[in-house]
Amino acid sequence: MHRFKPFHQIPKSLHRTTSKHFSTQQTHLDNVGPMASLLKTRAVIQFRGPDTVKFLQGLLTNDVRKFGEPVGEQTSTLVTPNVPFVSIPPMYAAMLTPQGRFLYDMFLYRPPRPDEKLDKSGSGPGPNPGELELLADVDSSVLDELLETLKKYRLRSKVDIENVAEKFSCWQRFGGNLSESSPSSEEPEAGSVGWGGTVDCAGVSASRGNNLGWQWYSDPRLDCLGFRGIFPSNTTPPLVEDDKETDEQNYLLWRYMKGIAEGSAEIPKGEAIPLEYNLAGLNAISFDKGCYVGQELIARTHHRGVIRKRLLPLKFLNDSGKDVKQKVTRGSDVVDAATGKKAGVVTAALGSRGLGVLRLEAAFKGSGTLTIQGLEDVKVEAIRPEWWPAEWFLEHQQHSAAA
Repeated sequence: MHRFKPFHQIPKSLHRTTSKHFSTQQTHLDNVGPMASLLKTRAVIQFRGPDTVKFLQGLLTNDVRKFGEPVGEQTSTLVTPNVPFVSIPPMYAAMLTPQGRFLYDMFLYRPPRPDEKLDKSGSGPGPNPGELELLADVDSSVLDELLETLKKYRLRSKVDIENVAEKFSCWQRFGGNLSESSPSSEEPEAGSVGWGGTVDCAGVSASRGNNLGWQWYSDPRLDCLGFRGIFPSNTTPPLVEDDKETDEQNYLLWRYMKGIAEGSAEIPKGEAIPLEYNLAGLNAISFDKGCYVGQELIARTHHRGVIRKRLLPLKFLNDSGKDVKQKVTRGSDVVDAATGKKAGVVTAALGSRGLGVLRLEAAFKGSGTLTIQGLEDVKVEAIRPEWWPAEWFLEHQQHSAAA
């Protein structure tokens, strides 16, 4: 259905590459863009029913109530700015075990309600007592398990949960400085899902070259990640030209460079502590919403204010400081060669780049002695992401001083 075509600004090594080529690609990804990837690792499920918000509010780490509230009008940032714009941006959230460990993540989107849509005459069809619908972008590797878990929690709630992965696809648009350099006329901060949202569909079609009216949203986690959206599986999203589609591995590498994990493979299911994986900094957690499954550990850890380990971007280097050619695997231990102590673990790896949960004291002490256990000739460089809040770094400094 979707065929990846070469992106003319990307070096040939980035066209449908394998992992062995990724050791030198991070600089290319910073210097080219925009790119777009079909996310085959993600799938779409649908929630529909009068109890949708109440059901999800008791399960997820974020405050879902905004999806049940009437939306206000905003000035459109589309090419047709005279058209009123009604939309609710997507939300990133997680589902936890009762003990507060990570299970699943999801991006929630609310399609326009029937009474918020415009018909072809430009008039809305009027209020409709129809039930609320939400779409969720989820990890496809745990799709069946997630659906089973959600239905187990549903009990008597009036909410239908359906796998719509065949109908919809998830996409990411990203690249060097995409979110900072793109004019608002090209990159709406938030766009409607599907027809409507009082968006002028004809104007959108003319300006986007797309007759379905589906739009991109700013990634709800971080601006530097670009734009994300759910689109019909039988179409290519707007702004994705034939030569700008690129393999999903390039998006993975982009995330790794930013220090962002995604999905139940990169955020170990049933094990990961959400705050150590920086979910609070990724707008996935509300500390004011009230009770949800697993809230107690999150609240206690947050208010205690001591997080000694965090997820970090990693570089794998040789003694000369060049990218290694050996393949570091997920689950490899990171050790401090000077002390012999374990500093953390690699949670994802792609060529010379990866992610790892490391003790902050060991990661940033600057001795350059981190290595991979069993691969002593592989040096590990931990990188502090630019998007980190200042207090996270100050927290590390204070802990180091106290030690």
